[in-house]
Amino acid sequence: MLAAVAVVVLAAGLDGTTSDNFRIPGTQSQEALDLLVQRFPTQAGDSATVVFEAKSGIRAGSVKPAIATSIATLEKIPHVSNVADPFGPLGPALISKSGTIALVTVQYDTQAQKLSTDAFKQLEAATASATSAGVRVVYGGAVVDYANQPPEGNADLVGLLAAVVILLFAFGSVVAMGLPILTALFGLGVGVALIHVAAAITEIGSLAPTLATMIGLGVGIDYSLFIVTRYREGRAVGMSVEAAAGRSVATAGQAVLFAGTTVVIAICGLAISGIPYVAKLGYMAALVVAVMMIAAISLLPAVIGLVGDRIDRWKVPSLLHHPDRQPGPDRQPGSDRQAEPDRPTVWERWATTVAGHAWPFAAASVALLLVIGVPLLGMRLGESDDGNLPMSTTQRQAYDLIAAGFGPGTNGPLFVVIALPSAGDAPLITGVATALRKTPGVAAVLPAQLSPDSTVAEIGVLPTTAPDSAQTASLVETLRNQVLPTAVGTSGAHAYVGGETATFIDIGNRITDRLPSFIGAVVVLSFVLLTLVFHSVLVPLTAAVMNLLSVGAAYGATVAVFQWGWLKGLIGLQATVPIVSFVPMMMFAVLFGLSMDYQVFLLTRIREEYDDTRDTRRAVVLGLSRTARVITSAALIMIFVFGAFVANFQPEVKMFGLGLAFAVLVDATIVRMVLVPSIMEILGDANWWFPRRLDRFLPRLDLEGDAAPATNA
Repeated sequence: MLAAVAVVVLAAGLDGTTSDNFRIPGTQSQEALDLLVQRFPTQAGDSATVVFEAKSGIRAGSVKPAIATSIATLEKIPHVSNVADPFGPLGPALISKSGTIALVTVQYDTQAQKLSTDAFKQLEAATASATSAGVRVVYGGAVVDYANQPPEGNADLVGLLAAVVILLFAFGSVVAMGLPILTALFGLGVGVALIHVAAAITEIGSLAPTLATMIGLGVGIDYSLFIVTRYREGRAVGMSVEAAAGRSVATAGQAVLFAGTTVVIAICGLAISGIPYVAKLGYMAALVVAVMMIAAISLLPAVIGLVGDRIDRWKVPSLLHHPDRQPGPDRQPGSDRQAEPDRPTVWERWATTVAGHAWPFAAASVALLLVIGVPLLGMRLGESDDGNLPMSTTQRQAYDLIAAGFGPGTNGPLFVVIALPSAGDAPLITGVATALRKTPGVAAVLPAQLSPDSTVAEIGVLPTTAPDSAQTASLVETLRNQVLPTAVGTSGAHAYVGGETATFIDIGNRITDRLPSFIGAVVVLSFVLLTLVFHSVLVPLTAAVMNLLSVGAAYGATVAVFQWGWLKGLIGLQATVPIVSFVPMMMFAVLFGLSMDYQVFLLTRIREEYDDTRDTRRAVVLGLSRTARVITSAALIMIFVFGAFVANFQPEVKMFGLGLAFAVLVDATIVRMVLVPSIMEILGDANWWFPRRLDRFLPRLDLEGDAAPATNA
């Protein structure tokens, strides 16, 4: 508690703020930006777009003077280096053919996150004269995206409320329900505070707190749920409060530590992406997971010790809760193993059915997962744009007006940045501009702008297609690989395609290149860790394959909804979008790590029963029946916590929410309740085969503990 207070106070004192810097070392977009920063700093910053619409015409009556006054005021805003005037030399390109829409680009000399938080209000104040004249004014661009973000809603509260209801039904006690909720909220507060501390030291993406909240709430509640469940089982068979608490940490707590460490390592593996922005998002999510682990094995046992037998106070009617069983004649008092029930439970009957028809269940499960994952084959990485924001936002309104007046490509201009071999090389600039105009997919080429020393030229290129279109990505590749090398020739000049649209295309390309290596590294890691725990070859191997199937199904569902548009209206998606570049890599890291929770929790119980009976079917049936209720409760909590974030306005957050929720649903039902028991039944004793030499050489991670449990006197 003292450490937590210190962290929160430190975070408040540092006042760190998140910012989005999509730096991608070794790419053309980064080369272009670095060149502008060095030699043309006034063009290296972000920009805002101001769109004026007048039904009577931009040049009519009092409209033109009002817009002119607004432009003059925009030029006076701090850090504004240039304002494109529709009544100046570029006029024909900045006024729509209908004459009713004018496009004004406000160029800043710095990045959006370095501007005042009042940047959007400054734009509104500067255009007040146009608004007063009856002109419709809307705003877009990176500066507006940063300074005027729509409210994110209360997804965390919705998920938390769902967790409260599920835990009440699972435990049948208000106090027992409150322990996981209290621990998760405590850990989340500390974790988010640490993110703000990190943001005061280095650049942390604005998505970090949202993703950390989503993942932290899910794992935090689940980790505590496992420990509280084991504690109550211990008390039910006669263990003292201290012994039951200790035993719960020695068993479920060790499993939590193992699974949580796997999540942390897997998410930190995002460093393989080679994109600092993505890697830091992973580090922050991993940080919150680590805090949740520490809270579950330190704070929670302390609170359990304070609560003691009062954990079952304030009981409520329960549909899922079954009274803890008392030790039967085949169990000694004090054993932390549950007595055999007089009659088989629903889960035991289900497990027996699956084990008795293992081959059909296994085949049907694999077939279903493969079918769900089919859309994955058509996945296209890209980036969402303002056209996917809610209609109520000014960014979406600006996007639609620009697309209607100037074409969709104007919303995502490309910038060709040329390092000239000699100052002001006009013939070279003209040749490059001519080549750009002749390129299919280019709607317009803007006049070149020269740096103060005339050694760098910047040429704006407007595609015919929208920023998130596959055709735009193809155009960028054509410009880089064919048009510009030919136009520059042997002149000694260097030309790069940059801009926000090109940057996101580069992110997608980098992710595509690194994703196979990342997946391979995480799969190998999980195989090694499960091998150390279970000293088996087939158990880790089948677990890796099943996890790949469940992640593939999650990818397939995400593509079907966001890229193909299936049921997109139900999640508030305005239009189809490509899969945001870094989402698949982060989803894989999180999902592969989270799946270890259920895998370890289930397989540990199955191995425990197998060691006692040497009967695979009996071990599978008893192991599944004794973990099914807890796994189901934990999965429901995660599904609701993740699913609540689908209501977020940002498409990438929607993708995370839907993908993670669907993956947990598949993992906890098809995989854990059908595929795992059926495959283990098919393999039989071979599940636990392990080479003797390796068995002697490798250490064993014992998640069940060896200490004899103490009992009440």
